[in-house]
Amino acid sequence: MADEGIDTAKAALRKAARARREALSPEFRTDAAKSVCFHFFDKIAFSPDDAVAGYWRIRDELDCQPILIRLMDGGQVVVLPVVDGPDQPLDFRVWEADAPLYEAGFGTLAPADLAPRRAPDLILMPLLGFDGQGTRLGYGGGYYDRTLATLAVRPMLVGLAFAAQAFDEIPREGHDIPLDAVVTEEGVRFFGESS
Repeated sequence: MADEGIDTAKAALRKAARARREALSPEFRTDAAKSVCFHFFDKIAFSPDDAVAGYWRIRDELDCQPILIRLMDGGQVVVLPVVDGPDQPLDFRVWEADAPLYEAGFGTLAPADLAPRRAPDLILMPLLGFDGQGTRLGYGGGYYDRTLATLAVRPMLVGLAFAAQAFDEIPREGHDIPLDAVVTEEGVRFFGESS
């Protein structure tokens, strides 16, 4: 499939994924976020010394705040991504307990510019869609792909999604790095060697 064909296919999948997410009620989304939090802590292994990158939910993404709050309450290092520019990798800033968050573009919130930086050991990734091979359908900006290419050590990649965001197949390009796992309200699915 040519690049133009892949772009067209991904654009159609993004449109379908948005429609699926928009169709979910606010009550369902709230309940799903609680279920995802339970499944994450039940099945995803990480060290107490690991830095876990989350995200601040935008639009109708699955809310990972229940996970982030529990991590912080347990003393885990939590970092949030900041977009520094359209062609730049993400900047991961440590979110310390009780530290205020500031607007960071795209409707997200992040720690202040003076917050410490830390490369994540595990990244909770927002997404529009995923498939059975761990391919993640993002928004098309390439921020996570660009960022992962710059990290010295590849972190564990865990997608957070609603089960309705699953697709049979998403075209994968050479720069697309697959997820290690995806967590939905229905449970955890591991990919690659762990599956």
